[in-house]
Amino acid sequence: MSEQTITSHRETVTLGDAPLSRQSVVAVARGGAHVEISAAALERVAESSDVIAALADDTVPHYGVSTGFGALAKVQIPVEKRKQLQRSLIRSHAAGSGAEVDREVVRALMLLRLQTLATGRTGVRPVVVETYAEILNAGITPIVHEYGSLGCSGDLSPLAHCALTLMGEGQVRVDALRPQPDPRNRHRDCPPSEAGGEGRVRVAGQESPMEAADALAAASIEPIVLLEKEGLALINGTDGMLGMLCLALHDLDRLFAIADFAAAASVEALTGTDAVFQADLHALRPHPGQAVAAANMATLLKDSHLIQRPREGEFTRVQDAYSLRCAPQVHGAARDTASHADRVAAVELASAIDNPVVLPDGRVESNGNFHGAPVGYVLDFLAIAVADLASISERRTDRFLDVARNHGLPPFLAADAGLDSGLMIAQYTAAGIVSELKRLANPASVDSIPSSAMQEDHVSMGWAAGLKLRKAIDGLSRVLSIELLTSTRALDFRAAQGDGTPAPATAAVHRLFRTRIPAPETDSFLSPTIAEAHEFVESGAVLDAVEAALGAPLA
Repeated sequence: MSEQTITSHRETVTLGDAPLSRQSVVAVARGGAHVEISAAALERVAESSDVIAALADDTVPHYGVSTGFGALAKVQIPVEKRKQLQRSLIRSHAAGSGAEVDREVVRALMLLRLQTLATGRTGVRPVVVETYAEILNAGITPIVHEYGSLGCSGDLSPLAHCALTLMGEGQVRVDALRPQPDPRNRHRDCPPSEAGGEGRVRVAGQESPMEAADALAAASIEPIVLLEKEGLALINGTDGMLGMLCLALHDLDRLFAIADFAAAASVEALTGTDAVFQADLHALRPHPGQAVAAANMATLLKDSHLIQRPREGEFTRVQDAYSLRCAPQVHGAARDTASHADRVAAVELASAIDNPVVLPDGRVESNGNFHGAPVGYVLDFLAIAVADLASISERRTDRFLDVARNHGLPPFLAADAGLDSGLMIAQYTAAGIVSELKRLANPASVDSIPSSAMQEDHVSMGWAAGLKLRKAIDGLSRVLSIELLTSTRALDFRAAQGDGTPAPATAAVHRLFRTRIPAPETDSFLSPTIAEAHEFVESGAVLDAVEAALGAPLA
């Protein structure tokens, strides 16, 4: 099958007519959706490029058109050296170092830069916009490095590595074709409608880097010779940090629901009470996220026979520990934090960030919109929420392992305590991750290291905030996986002891785990078991099982 056939089956995201949604960002970054530029957008791009062309011959210096950059903005550049000016800008700013950044982050930042170029506010020619889109659609991903961006003026170095590819320089990776993901799993990040067609999908496929010139030639893409201001327009944006924010919010939508389920399953397997999840109690403190989390947990536990409910003449536990009883308050606060971050992302997705910008009346004005503070702050705020979600999850895991607190379960959920250690060290793993997440919650955006001879004397560090949030979200998914591994094992003992039957959703996840994680009769190699549990969470299988059992999605 040809690449053209695959492209024709992919979802298409059109740029230039309206703000992007974060769902569209995910579709392009992860799902390989096709990108096209609207005809109206290309007309606006052409009009703004004419404005810049008219300034090129002006005797008055214009920043980015006929001057140097940053602290060198007072240096006027002769006409015959303007193309070299743009080449030198990109080459010098492509100064990244360290590990390669994930493909999905690079594709997200490329898409977002392309969206700004398509607004017609940057002054680049239509051919620049069209070629950038061709590179994205061809599955060519520039190699971008972890270090290099201070988040002001935007994500200069990461974007410069992408601009270098546009010039036919630097190194890239090229997507290969692989079998399509299972279409039955709607929670996977690369659904068929966003990816390839007829059983094939684009994925990162080359083991070795490739020269950009060779990749462009193979895709029949002509490199661009940049004219006045075009190099600057390609790098002066906050697209990397915004792309990471969009991807993080997408991941957290799923993890919040899984966290609610994990907490409910732990309450159940610890034979706790669901009385504290009643809607009228949470209406007394009407935070929106708290109400959602409490409603989810109440729904999940409604048909459980393990839950302690008041019965006449019987003793019922009055209160559960905070990690169980206060889960809606913590989970809800995290949701509300994400809601705030989502509003910030929506504003950013509707923005055109460049410096200088070409305004609708033809003025070319310098500005400070490239500063990443709005995005950097919420990336850091989310890292705090993620760390606390993982922290309360780990505390629930720990309760299962202590005979003084687990209400009739064996020590460490071991089949033969003493001979076996059970899940003792799984909790160590969760605790180690939580400790790391607490360090990652330290905000990057409060740091600022002046650069460019003190011209850029306050920077956002939003890129660093995004990278650490990505690591934190991965850690949260692993901690929740260990909690689910623990609660499902606890259910084995509850069943053996005749303590009661779990709710349908909990039983469904227990069955799912037992398809690949047998109930242990003695200790076995634990690391692969934890990896299996994590795969159930990451693949969406846990949430699919829960929602199938409920007959409706969790909020």
